[in-house]
Amino acid sequence: MTSYAKSIRSSTRNVGVAAVALAAAVALVAGCSDGKSGGDPLSGGAAKNGEVVVGSNNFAESILLADIYGEALKAKGVKVTYKPNIGSRETTYGLLKNGAVTVLPEYNGALLAYLDKQAAPKSVDATTAAINAKLDPKLTLLKPSPAQDKDSVTVNAGAAAKYGLTAKSSIADLKAAAKDLVIGGSPEFQTRQQGLAGLKSLYGLEFKSFKALDAGGPLTQEALKKDTVQVADVFSTDPTIAKEKFVVLQDPKNLFGFQNVQPLVRKGGLDQKGTAALDAVSAKLDTAALLDLDTQVQSGHKDPLDVAKAWLKSAGLA
Repeated sequence: MTSYAKSIRSSTRNVGVAAVALAAAVALVAGCSDGKSGGDPLSGGAAKNGEVVVGSNNFAESILLADIYGEALKAKGVKVTYKPNIGSRETTYGLLKNGAVTVLPEYNGALLAYLDKQAAPKSVDATTAAINAKLDPKLTLLKPSPAQDKDSVTVNAGAAAKYGLTAKSSIADLKAAAKDLVIGGSPEFQTRQQGLAGLKSLYGLEFKSFKALDAGGPLTQEALKKDTVQVADVFSTDPTIAKEKFVVLQDPKNLFGFQNVQPLVRKGGLDQKGTAALDAVSAKLDTAALLDLDTQVQSGHKDPLDVAKAWLKSAGLA
C-alpha cells in the first residue's frame, strides 16, 4: 500500500453517501501488506481463537491509537488484526459486545455520556467507576492514560474577532450571539448530551442552525475555515486549531467531562501479557505526546502505522 493510500484511510471520517463510497474504496486499498484487515469493518464475525481484533472509530486519532495498541500487542507476540475506521461509538460498542472487535481505544468521559447521559463524575477514578456500573458485562476497561482529547466548542477566527472571544472566554459567552451562528459537528453531536442538548441545558445556547459534518475532521475544519459554520465541535488535540487561529472556548460547567484515552476490551479477549502491554502504553501516553503524534499524522501526512511504531520504540515499548 502507498503512503498516500494509508493517509487517506487515516484521515477520512464517514459522512453520508459520499463517505460510504470513499470508505469502500479505502477498504479495497487496505488489503495490502501493512497487516490491516481489508474486509468489511462492520462484519459481525467473532475473532478467531488466539486472535486480537483492534478496532477504531471513524476519525484519525482513533485510528492512530488503534495502531499504537495493535503494534504494542504485536511486540509481545500477540496475533493482531485491525478493523480501522469503523464508525461512531453507536456501532463500535455493538461490535465489541458481539465479539467482532476485541480492543478499542476509548475516551472515558464520552463513553460514560453514551452509557449514562446524567452522570457527572468529579474525577477520573469516579468516571471509571461510573462506566463500570453501566458497562455491558462482557466488556471491561483497562487503565486510563494521562492523555486527554476533549470535544470542544471552537469558533473560527472571524467569529472570535467579531464577538471578542479569546482562549479565556467561556462557552457561556456565546449565549447572546448563538442565535446568529451556525454550529457544525458529527450527526450524533446534534442529539447527544455532550452536544447540542448539553449546550442548551447547561449554557442556554440555541444556535441559528446545525450543520452535520464529520467528527471534528477535514469537513469540520474546512467548514470553519470557509465560514460555512462559525462554531464547531473540534477535538482539543487537533493541530488545525493553532494553524488556523481557531479559538477553543473554556468549559467551566464541565460538559465534556474527563476525556482520558482508555482501552475498552472484551473480557477474555486479552491474556495477562496483552493486558500488561496496553497498561504500559497508557502509563507512557500523555496529552503532549498525543498532540505531537496527531500533528505528525494530520499535518505532516505521515502514515499513522509508522508514527505508532516510532513512538512505541521511543517509549521503550517495542
